[in-house]
Amino acid sequence: MRRLLFLGLIITSHFLYGQSNTPAIDGGKMVLDLRQTVDIALERNLNIKRSELTLRGAEVNLTQSKMNRLPNANVGVGAGRNWGRSVDPTTNQFITLPLYFAGVQGSSNITLFNGMQLHNTVKRNELTKNANEFDLEKSKNDVIVTVVTSYLNVILNQELVETARLQAESTRNQLDRTVKLVDAGSLPITNQLDLESQLASNELDLINAENDLALSLLSLKQALLLPSTTEVELIVPEVDVPDELNIDDDVEGIYRTALEAMPEIKSADLNVQSAEVGLRVAQGGIMPTLSLGASFNTNYSEIADREREIYDGTTFAEFPIGFLENDRSQLVYTRQQVPNVVRTEPDFPVFDQFSEYLSKQINLNLSVPIFNRFTTRSNVQRAIITQKTAEISALETRNTLRQNIETAYNNANAALKSYNASERQVSALEQSFKNTENRYSLGAVNFVEYQVASNNLFRARSGLVRAKYTYLFRLKILEFYQGKELTF
Repeated sequence: MRRLLFLGLIITSHFLYGQSNTPAIDGGKMVLDLRQTVDIALERNLNIKRSELTLRGAEVNLTQSKMNRLPNANVGVGAGRNWGRSVDPTTNQFITLPLYFAGVQGSSNITLFNGMQLHNTVKRNELTKNANEFDLEKSKNDVIVTVVTSYLNVILNQELVETARLQAESTRNQLDRTVKLVDAGSLPITNQLDLESQLASNELDLINAENDLALSLLSLKQALLLPSTTEVELIVPEVDVPDELNIDDDVEGIYRTALEAMPEIKSADLNVQSAEVGLRVAQGGIMPTLSLGASFNTNYSEIADREREIYDGTTFAEFPIGFLENDRSQLVYTRQQVPNVVRTEPDFPVFDQFSEYLSKQINLNLSVPIFNRFTTRSNVQRAIITQKTAEISALETRNTLRQNIETAYNNANAALKSYNASERQVSALEQSFKNTENRYSLGAVNFVEYQVASNNLFRARSGLVRAKYTYLFRLKILEFYQGKELTF
């Protein structure tokens, strides 16, 4: 749930401070604010790039499913040479002459009805694409969680380093005063030695705090995919800590608001819808398929490149019809009208053959599934299982969201109480340490009492820093779930 908070934090930080998205460079050091840090991570993160590719793949699938509703068209060309006994492709007669041959054919087909599978496939792919868009948003939020958590850890450790430094500086000042009193003979040397030991302990705390700061800064660089040698300085935003937990709604109201905003909820719902449409796609397999097709075919044959007669009108010719009855050697002729041959041409050109031998066809096909080894039945069962799984995932996502809001609500109240208690504790321990320090300087208390008061104040101050960020973090989570504008 933290990723949702930080997405709002980034946007708010950008508008609140009006800072540029271009990192500032100071002597080779990158100076980054919160928005710039997140922008670098969003640009370089590999998980986001993977989610973007997944979305692009879904867009391709959607486009292809839409195109599947259009007719296809294919054209083929073939050529070859025959030897020996073969069939003349232009006459379908057996020949024994070698010949070159060629052919052109084309076909087109469109599905008119297939149980609404084409339509439902388009709808399913569109839902899947929309779900992937929300998954991409979720991936970005996940990256924001990692980056901003690291950013806040750096700021937290910077404050802890400053707290440890102030504690060491206070001890060092006390040691300087004690050295002067020891030199003057007002205090025993043991007081000086005890303070030197305390200063060493404070310096060790400072070193540990600096190490934690270095590790948190390294974690931030790794989240940004920056080399560890890159020098980075973070701009600390001004943060106002409210004295009261002002929540305008209860847990149920916050939950209802969050249902309308969270990308994982929208993605889960779209996956359920996609699974439902996928079931209809599978069920469409039991329906008949009606398709419309058209084709053409034509041929060329070398043997057809022979002389052919060209006619112009008709003429009369005599044809024998038998013999004279009394003279079997004498033929009897009849006069008939026949085509008039004007000339002959020596060849039959390629394109003339293609035109003359062209064959066209159109057909309407109906395919009725009778038995396909229970493939359709298995597809339907798998689609039902996918639908049930998607429903469970959606319910699980909602339950997780509700639990996170309930936890956040309770944690915010607890964090406010802890922060207020830490403030009172630090205020009291500061007064106590100041009195103990003055009394120790006068020799009225021993070093053990001074050391206990100093350590208690250091732990209280460190606890206050952690309590402040914990409270702000949990408060902003609730504000984000409520749909409020996040400002700091």
